[in-house]
Amino acid sequence: MHRFHHVTPAVCCCSKTRSGEKYTDPFNLGWRDLKGLYEDIRKELFISTTELKEMCEYYFDGKGKAFRPIIVVLMARACNIHHNNSRNVQASQRAIALIAEMIHTASLVHDDVIDDASSRRGKHTVNKIWGEKKAVLAGDLILSAASIALARIGNTTVVSILTQVIEDLVRGEFLQLGSKENENERFAHYLEKTFKKTASLIANSCKAVSVLGCPDPVVHEIAYQYGKNVGLAFQLIDDVLDFTSCSDRMGKPTSADLKLGLATGPVLFACQQFPEMNAMIMRRFSSPGDVDRARQYVLQSDGVQQTTYLAQRYCREAVREISKLRPSPERDALIQLSEIVLTRDK
Repeated sequence: MHRFHHVTPAVCCCSKTRSGEKYTDPFNLGWRDLKGLYEDIRKELFISTTELKEMCEYYFDGKGKAFRPIIVVLMARACNIHHNNSRNVQASQRAIALIAEMIHTASLVHDDVIDDASSRRGKHTVNKIWGEKKAVLAGDLILSAASIALARIGNTTVVSILTQVIEDLVRGEFLQLGSKENENERFAHYLEKTFKKTASLIANSCKAVSVLGCPDPVVHEIAYQYGKNVGLAFQLIDDVLDFTSCSDRMGKPTSADLKLGLATGPVLFACQQFPEMNAMIMRRFSSPGDVDRARQYVLQSDGVQQTTYLAQRYCREAVREISKLRPSPERDALIQLSEIVLTRDK
């Protein structure tokens, strides 16, 4: 089993970790290929109407972590090096990083409408400022700009890989609107929703750049499995932070999921220790006091710990997959990134 080192992201490009292994900061390494990322995305949104332009550009303000584009360009380099020791990222691979960020952002704009959310990343949401109807249209426009950029790459395999993501996002949101009576079904439902809403984008973007960089289907599967496992872990930790982090750090209110009536990992694990939560889950925490009581149950249970363990298992699997590629600084940065996913606090 790979031994993880707890390292904070803000380290120079390759300092040494405790065991003397080289530590590659994924963010430093990834940004080499992402300079001008947000300016380039804004260029893709060639929109003449001022208000629409302002709405579509609202989240592309350069303040995001660009977590997805960074994974994508690191994966592109890791696959290119594995295939023929090529050190460069192809223009089409970099375009996938932009498209992934655009699809992700469009889904945030739409999710906020569905959830009636008023804050994200520490600022008001698009729907809060411009209203729901216009927010829906802005999300659609960002998606259409992503589709045009995708078509321009001109690879039909890649088009179908990333179109799958858009389908998964819709199906995932649908799953989130429903709930299951049976406890075992409920957990499977939660993991499927998590895959479709979060992990599919990362898995399929990683697969897309591997297809562009290397003809070997074995490598495509490695890229996909890495993205899928890191994506699942990322969302599980997000669900944990909804219980353990304070609002200012997250840039959005905590216990947000409970307020939306959602039973995430920590709740589902807590329910095994406190079966009285079942009724609350079924009524989607809608009775007065449900949200606070459910939160207390979660914090008294080992729900947070169990969800974290599950995230660690997914990360170990991601590392196991990516370790099959030929060694490179990018491959090591992807290993490091799986550790950062587990230790982030916002």
